[in-house]
Amino acid sequence: MSQDQQDRSDRFHALHEREGAFVIPNPWDAGSARVLAGLGFEALATTSSGLAFTFGRSDGAVTRDEHLAHIRDLVAATPLPVSADLENCYSDDPAQAAETIRLASEAGASGCSIEDFSGHPGGHIYDFDHAVERVAAAVEVARALPIPFVLTARAENLIRGRDDLKETILRLQAFEKAGADVLYAPGLKTPDEVRQVCSAVSKPVNVLATPSLTVAEIAEAGGKRISVGGALARAGIGGFLDAAREMADAGGFVPFGDAPSFGEINKLMERE
Repeated sequence: MSQDQQDRSDRFHALHEREGAFVIPNPWDAGSARVLAGLGFEALATTSSGLAFTFGRSDGAVTRDEHLAHIRDLVAATPLPVSADLENCYSDDPAQAAETIRLASEAGASGCSIEDFSGHPGGHIYDFDHAVERVAAAVEVARALPIPFVLTARAENLIRGRDDLKETILRLQAFEKAGADVLYAPGLKTPDEVRQVCSAVSKPVNVLATPSLTVAEIAEAGGKRISVGGALARAGIGGFLDAAREMADAGGFVPFGDAPSFGEINKLMERE
């Protein structure tokens, strides 16, 4: 492992240890990663859905090798630490899922997440003991890596049709006991829900951004890390759709007037 990767790892760990919360946005390609770095963000995370969209596929339809190549692209694009959204780590089996952790580190990631959802299509939440076993196997591999690696364990209940915060917290507590560095329950919608999760565990908590919460509210409730998932990719596609529909339906180009200039984009694409 290179000194560059060690430096990224050190900076990523430090973000989780300092006071307050930080935003870790999710680019979907090298260009969007450059833009986010140019705006001053201190770390990046991949988005499985955003990456799938770049291939013209639906969420969950990316292979492990494609995601590993994507990690390498983002690491090369900016000097920022990169954490990988690796879904269920591409296997139901604990040992095979844990192997994905090693491969992600070799690709240059400073951290990654492992979910307790089996993936698409027809996915399901893993049984409690199986989910904990998968996290424990991932932790064992992560701890054996030559450079420290931030492992995030995700409890997917709230965004997979199981609106049970109590059981979600029990999973997060078990994941913490198994050794996860960061805990994550996407789907929290209120400061009180964030507070309940953060007060139930002692490790840093990642919160998925939502229009109903601000950075300040999340930080005050105890959240440490704020990611946006595929929201930026969807916002980008939304702007594209608005402009394309204007052309198709109205024969006009009005949305182009709000687009950033080439000069502004070029400046953000520069890597110092």
